[in-house]
Amino acid sequence: MSRVQLALDVTDLDEAVAFYRKLFGTEPAKRRPGYANFAIADPPLKLVLIEGERGGTLNHLGIEVRTAGEVVAAEDRLAADGVATTGVDDTTCCFAEKTETWVHDPDGAPWEVYVKTADAEQLAPTSRSAAGDAGTCCAPAGEAVAVAGPPAGCC
Repeated sequence: MSRVQLALDVTDLDEAVAFYRKLFGTEPAKRRPGYANFAIADPPLKLVLIEGERGGTLNHLGIEVRTAGEVVAAEDRLAADGVATTGVDDTTCCFAEKTETWVHDPDGAPWEVYVKTADAEQLAPTSRSAAGDAGTCCAPAGEAVAVAGPPAGCC
């Protein structure tokens, strides 16, 4: 089985584990002092959390799903679990038309749950929602883009 691994530095492991348990709807596969990992089946991902003095910053992270209904279902599940979301919006950004919702992990890393509905010719976001608000894309506005270096000890 092939899958992407994503290792994140987190400032509070318990808080991060609680958030990712809700985001992916699964328990950690391994939990050790200062370390946890999730072996997520859908989407295929190995998520590694390493506790340290600073949380990592990224442009954004994403979960691509197959249908807009899955975006709505994720939004409903996250909201029911008490996770703040942006609501579901139709946007054009990152050279794609998408239906998406955004959440932030405990350290502020932005995650989008989205379905690409068509190709587009622009990077900058525009919203196609009924409210006509500016959409969030390629990281919510004001987010940092720095990525922390590798931890002292590897996974």
